[in-house]
Amino acid sequence: MSTTLRTIWTTPSRHIEVIDQRKLPHEFVVVSLKTYQDADLAIRNMTVRGAPLIGATAAYGIYLAVRQMIENGLEGSFLDEAFSTLRASRPTAVNLFWALDRMQSALDNANDFLDAAWDEASKIVEEDIETCRMIGVHGLPLIEALAAKNNGGTVNILTHCNAGMLGCIQWGTITSPIYQAVQKGIKVHVWVDETRPRNQGANLTAYELTKHGVDHTLIVDNTGGHLMQHGMVDIIIVGTDRTTRQGDVANKIGTYLKALAAKDNKIPFYVALPSTTLDMTIQNGLTEIPIEERDQNEVKYVVGKTTQGQIESVLICPESTNAANYGFDVTPARLVTGLITERGICEASEAGILSLFPEYN
Repeated sequence: MSTTLRTIWTTPSRHIEVIDQRKLPHEFVVVSLKTYQDADLAIRNMTVRGAPLIGATAAYGIYLAVRQMIENGLEGSFLDEAFSTLRASRPTAVNLFWALDRMQSALDNANDFLDAAWDEASKIVEEDIETCRMIGVHGLPLIEALAAKNNGGTVNILTHCNAGMLGCIQWGTITSPIYQAVQKGIKVHVWVDETRPRNQGANLTAYELTKHGVDHTLIVDNTGGHLMQHGMVDIIIVGTDRTTRQGDVANKIGTYLKALAAKDNKIPFYVALPSTTLDMTIQNGLTEIPIEERDQNEVKYVVGKTTQGQIESVLICPESTNAANYGFDVTPARLVTGLITERGICEASEAGILSLFPEYN
């Protein structure tokens, strides 16, 4: 994978292109987004996923809506409809709403809607790249310290789901310190949770680490506790889709169980996040963060490549069995060792967050 590759980019004709992440790791397919409805569908069906990338896609979706409105001579209500539709595309990741609020503000103060929408969406993308790079800069010393503690031996990192470049634009959040550690010659090994039911770890994290030449091992989601008990994990780094004012963290379902096991085994549990995933309007994550419930068929069926090379969906339970499919869980702040942000590392608490981001006071 090229270090210059992005997960979302523009064409000379100002259409938007993204990687169809549903096809990875077996096929690399590019999807063109030509209307805001295309952007909405890409978010809903998880062609794109990961909080920062969802936000960027929604931002460009508004640009496309403005273009549609102008080219087709539509009323302003069409743009209002686009905002409402995109806001409803995914409920948990706060980046979506943050990006749309920025786009709304940019248009409210614009003379030329089309250029304003293009410029603001492009800024959101460029800012995310630098934000993720800086998360790596601040997270790198954690890995360096563990390498020194191990006398230069391998640092074993456990992660859950995908918060790498495929969930962002380039560096990723959890992967930014990992990639920067590898660039410095530090020996790193990543335990990759498969992350049922969508298998983002198996399909995306493993794919991404392979392309970047990072040593890794795929494990089933329930293996992490065993590895921790036997001293095979030095640190856990996960991402987040929304973090509350008091430091509670919503991330892919199963994260909470990793945090509990980490606490029991005295293993540091860090969350890597851009400040755009902070939601300072809420306190208690358990009661205030909306948890997305997705189609039960994501649990009942598994998509994979057969020995004949065909991509197929396979039923893994009785057809009549009902399945629950909660997309996220909330890890209480008391289980989080620290938050790795673009401005540094802080305690998972209101005081800790405000020490780095006083403007949220």
